[in-house]
Amino acid sequence: MAMFKDTPERPEHYRRFERATPAWFQDAKLGIFVHWGPYSVPAWGEPIGALGTIAEEEWFKHNPYAEWYYNTIRIEGSPARRHHQEVYGGADYDTFLDLWKAEAFDADAVMDLVASTGARYFVPTTKHHDGVTLWDAPGTGDRNTVRRGPGRDLIGEFRDAAERKGVRFGVYYSGGLDWHFTQTPPIVEHIDDTLRPRDKAYADYAFDHVADLIEKYRPELLWGDIEYPDAGKPEGEKSLVELFERFYAARPEGVANDRWGETHWDFRTSEYEQGRDSEGDDAWENCRGVGFSFGHNQLEDESNSLSGEGAIRHFLDVVSRGGNLLLNVGLTASGGVTPLQRRTLEALGAWNRAHADAVFGSRPLATGLARPHDEPWVRWTRTGQTAHAFVDAPEGTRVTLDTDGAAMDLSAAAAADATTEVVDGALVVTVGAPAVAGPVRVDIPLR
Repeated sequence: MAMFKDTPERPEHYRRFERATPAWFQDAKLGIFVHWGPYSVPAWGEPIGALGTIAEEEWFKHNPYAEWYYNTIRIEGSPARRHHQEVYGGADYDTFLDLWKAEAFDADAVMDLVASTGARYFVPTTKHHDGVTLWDAPGTGDRNTVRRGPGRDLIGEFRDAAERKGVRFGVYYSGGLDWHFTQTPPIVEHIDDTLRPRDKAYADYAFDHVADLIEKYRPELLWGDIEYPDAGKPEGEKSLVELFERFYAARPEGVANDRWGETHWDFRTSEYEQGRDSEGDDAWENCRGVGFSFGHNQLEDESNSLSGEGAIRHFLDVVSRGGNLLLNVGLTASGGVTPLQRRTLEALGAWNRAHADAVFGSRPLATGLARPHDEPWVRWTRTGQTAHAFVDAPEGTRVTLDTDGAAMDLSAAAAADATTEVVDGALVVTVGAPAVAGPVRVDIPLR
């Protein structure tokens, strides 16, 4: 599959979709992801660390992703399995679909928070690996949120709210795994081809779902996950080729990620620390949760979650290297955002409102002009003929920026929350008290 692969190759029959990634996506910089499903009822996963930093044999048994609860409780000896027995008596997973009521959910309130961060696009899960769909998807019978649980078309509500706020709307769809449609054993060590459905029946089922999403909700972004059933990859009726044709006919400026197998993509993806080699010169996006889980996890707290300042730094790091950040919120079963995650998003939004013109629509600054640093923390962006330095250090800290002084007019540097002076041909920044919490910004004209 293309995701996390260093040099994926498009088959010939997918090359018709290859083109420059639309500018809107490269300018967008920030999207908000939402994972929401029956797994939000138990809301349980061990917050052991970030993907890409934990060995696979430990990862799946102690999975911090609460949205993987269905898989983790089937692993013998897993703490999640013990928890499930002790708290729920080993109940069938679909019990959580009936317990999930979304009674406090207000799509407009969620979208108000999304828009306040400065995010240009929004992507909710429409079907995760548990197979439950958040709309009345074809072929799902009553195993969706319209017929059971919330009793609502949650995707339609999200889409309508996004349109009202002027936020571009995308859809996440798990084509690679569906633990309900195909009863595979639990994934214990790694995802291999024997543990994902690849047959024609599932390919047709997935096709009908994605085609319905395209027709009903007209998303501008298709966000696949894990893979796509192999039987649906060759050209022909009900193929992934046909899905991409329908998508781009409906949304010529639409974009698709690289998790539809080694087929077609408009941008590459990384996840936490996994897939960092995909973060290259072409369009890419890093996704992560505020904590170590995407789905709401009751075990997460400040010790294992991004603070507002941590989210700002991560966002700036991604943008400075040419990527977008898709930052995830895990809604509670009732449909709310936890106070912890709300605080993080509000802090990110406040900083973005103060510095939007130096971040959104920016491009990386060439390394020949200036270099980033971690101690003290410095990152760079560029808009037009201006370089922007972002410095995160305690008030009063003097930071010498690593720049090519010949290419910049250092004497014309300007900063609202810092003072600047040229010392021996280098720009020295003295950090002040920022009006909005987060890194201070210095603007330097390019010659």
